[in-house]
Amino acid sequence: MSDPRITSSIFTRGAVDLSALRGTAPASTRSTTPAQAGPSSGPPSGLPGGVATGGGAAVVDVTEATLQSEVLERSMATPVVVFFGAAGYPESEQFAPVLERLAAEDGGAWVLARVDVQENPRIAQMFQVQAIPTVYAVVGGRPVDAFPGVVPEAQLRQWLGAVLKAGGATVAEPEDPRLDEADDALMSGDLDAAEQAYRKILAESPADAAAQAGLAQVGLSRRVAGADPGAALATAQANPDDVAAQLLAADIEVLSGMAEQAYQRLVGLVRRTAGEDREQVRQHLVSLFSVAGPDDPAVAAARRALASALF
Repeated sequence: MSDPRITSSIFTRGAVDLSALRGTAPASTRSTTPAQAGPSSGPPSGLPGGVATGGGAAVVDVTEATLQSEVLERSMATPVVVFFGAAGYPESEQFAPVLERLAAEDGGAWVLARVDVQENPRIAQMFQVQAIPTVYAVVGGRPVDAFPGVVPEAQLRQWLGAVLKAGGATVAEPEDPRLDEADDALMSGDLDAAEQAYRKILAESPADAAAQAGLAQVGLSRRVAGADPGAALATAQANPDDVAAQLLAADIEVLSGMAEQAYQRLVGLVRRTAGEDREQVRQHLVSLFSVAGPDDPAVAAARRALASALF
């Protein structure tokens, strides 16, 4: 249910008037949250569990009754990332645990607020949610940025870093300050500047994994620019041996958070091709591995599958 259009910049500014939700919620609104019930409480129906919640925890479940305290007031001191999801949406169920893990890893630098849109449609309406999942950043009591659908973890980490800076948090600088410049160019959609910066780093440090991932992300963004994801995936479905169609479909799947599906698509294509076509597919798949980074478990599994397909 992600946004059907992919552009050079997947992030969209959120201009949302939350004044209608300030103050006391209607008495009929469900008011029990994990923060009130204690750490052993589970998530609201419709959202996957994973990280325990409670007072001061990195993850909280929000209803209309607690939006004021858990999101608006809390964001005055700590950036709040609001995740809108629901049961029955695979992308939502796959992306929520990623955000939960990062929230726990960052140790309270920001708070993840989960909203079940099926149980809290009024909140979703106020935030102008049009896709599931959708993620908002709220700082100082107001939304400052948002994006629909899912994104690769490397890009999500960059976005979270920008959110922390917007909230006045101290963010560790990269070992090479040029990497920060390159990442900023990528986030702003200046792909030429980003490529130049990443290549400059790699010219001196060829094994720099962060620069390799950034350069791969630049290539991915260029390849999908202007593509219609629905049409591209349909073309690939109808033409399983069309190499160009399969490569574009894999790019779209990676950018949509379905990297494992993309890897499986291209490993299967490696098995069905030979000669130059096979080598083209192999190289393309390796470039997609670089977007996620070598520590991604899905990459490790796909590398084993690729080796089996080749030999």
